Amino acid sequence: MPSGKVKWYEKSKGFGFITTEDGKEIYVNATALPEGVHDLRPGMRLEFGVAEGRRGPQALSLRILDEAPSVARAKRKNPEQQAAMIEDLIKVLDQVSNTLRKGRYPEQAHGKKVATVLRAVADDLDV
Repeated sequence: MPSGKVKWYEKSKGFGFITTEDGKEIYVNATALPEGVHDLRPGMRLEFGVAEGRRGPQALSLRILDEAPSVARAKRKNPEQQAAMIEDLIKVLDQVSNTLRKGRYPEQAHGKKVATVLRAVADDLDV
């Protein structure tokens, strides 16, 4: 079975691309993800079957070999820094909450930034 790394994957669109060890790009659809997996992170190592689709090679039945390394874990902060970061995050989430109470979602770019910070904090807390 060929293997490679996730180049990018957009969960909301349900597809992305894998780069094989020899540099080829393989299309991956959400239907190829293993049971219980709903998202792929860039850098994640995978093993997969390949079929030729209308638009080129397509990955089938993925198997995750290695999780992508976490940037947050590599740069773990001391407890005082983490406390300050969480306090700032609470303020940002309060602003998002107020926007939602007014019947609006935050702009997509702002929402992505907040989600990225939430993931980083969660990864840092997950020992």
